[in-house]
Amino acid sequence: MASKVISATVRRTLTNPHGAFSRCRHLSTAAAATAVNYEDESILMKGVRISGRPLYLDMQATTPIDPRVFDAMNDSTIHEYGNPHSRTHMYGWEAENAVEVARIQVAKLIEASPKEIIFMSGATEANNTAVKGVMHFYRDTKKHVITTQTEHKCVLDSCRHLQQEGFEVTYLPVKTDGLVDLEMLKEAIRPDTGLVSIMAVNNEIGVVQPMEEIGRICKEHNVPFHTDAAQAIGKIPVDVKKWNVALMSMSAHKIYGPKGVGALYVRRRPRIRLEPLMNGGGQERGLRSGTGATQQIVGFGAACELAMKEMEYDEKWIKGLQERLLNGIREKLDGVVVNGSMDSRYVGNLNLSFAYVEGESLLMGLKEVAVSSGSACTSASLEPSYVLRALGVDEDMAHTSIRFGIGRFTTKEEIDKAVELTVKQVEKLREMSPLYEMVKEGIDIKNIQWSQH
Repeated sequence: MASKVISATVRRTLTNPHGAFSRCRHLSTAAAATAVNYEDESILMKGVRISGRPLYLDMQATTPIDPRVFDAMNDSTIHEYGNPHSRTHMYGWEAENAVEVARIQVAKLIEASPKEIIFMSGATEANNTAVKGVMHFYRDTKKHVITTQTEHKCVLDSCRHLQQEGFEVTYLPVKTDGLVDLEMLKEAIRPDTGLVSIMAVNNEIGVVQPMEEIGRICKEHNVPFHTDAAQAIGKIPVDVKKWNVALMSMSAHKIYGPKGVGALYVRRRPRIRLEPLMNGGGQERGLRSGTGATQQIVGFGAACELAMKEMEYDEKWIKGLQERLLNGIREKLDGVVVNGSMDSRYVGNLNLSFAYVEGESLLMGLKEVAVSSGSACTSASLEPSYVLRALGVDEDMAHTSIRFGIGRFTTKEEIDKAVELTVKQVEKLREMSPLYEMVKEGIDIKNIQWSQH
């Protein structure tokens, strides 16, 4: 029953995606923002008054749920409410079937076997399970991990946790474009290296690492390769065999699916072993005990199926919007720097630094545009992004970085409005900046000897 429900839902919404979207358009800040009458709808939230719901351009933090995904989850909630691990009656069988259909949908997106997909609560749990689980299983012979300085915080913190347990970790620097130096990776591998963990698409700057080359190096040295692909799946083509990854972390809410669900790809041949983080009923091949969140899993599967069908169209649409945003800002402002490689980059991520403005003032001034200065997991910190610092970006420029996240439902009108508001705010802050005045007068501020008082 589950497969029929899901397939029927996806078929129905795929034949009329705009109809499904238009019914839920008022729920999407990204889609509704330009239609808001700013003078009529004033909102006070956390002490900040804004004239309406802001434009949503923070797609790396999370994406709005696709209405077609919501339809699939809604149908499953009504019809498939049994425990997927109840094996003695039809309700459990229906829920189990729904989970297995979703497992197939996720596996197809990354060219894997459904038996290699382990459902979890998200990429953070998957990253923790992969990094800690592999090293704990092979602790007698493997004591060394290699990762990069620009990984997601949950990978870096998992590595620090391993260091406290006596493991050694090499944090590879990256080049100024954010990409890994492959020669440095080769030189860092040791006989006791148990894992290489490198993110496929960086969440802050959007650079796409040379995954096939990294996988080839790991294979030559017989070292398992793990990648955090939360920002990659559904956005760029992913093939676990071509990448030669042993483990891969994924998340649903980055691809227009629900929050609270993700998966860990665990290669079967050659087999990779790891210890689970939790003990319990032994679900998910013993690697993730606990009752599966059926409806979230169904939503994850539907999101993956839609991503397979629409990835090419999404990439073309989002690329056009990225160019529109960047060109629109650069036509009116100087001193705008793109952080990270433009040649090897996911098009929906545009991280810009604006010279001669103060970063926090810029963010606060852009309260009608929902953007961030970096990872959502570290956005509460006033410190400049550790990712940008790893690229060698000057601290003052790192402080002024803004990450624009563009997605499936972003419109041209929203991009034009974001350009207008960003340019207006940068010009306003530069008018108050003595440094910018000095630069306009031809003074090289980097060579000024500032006196101490």
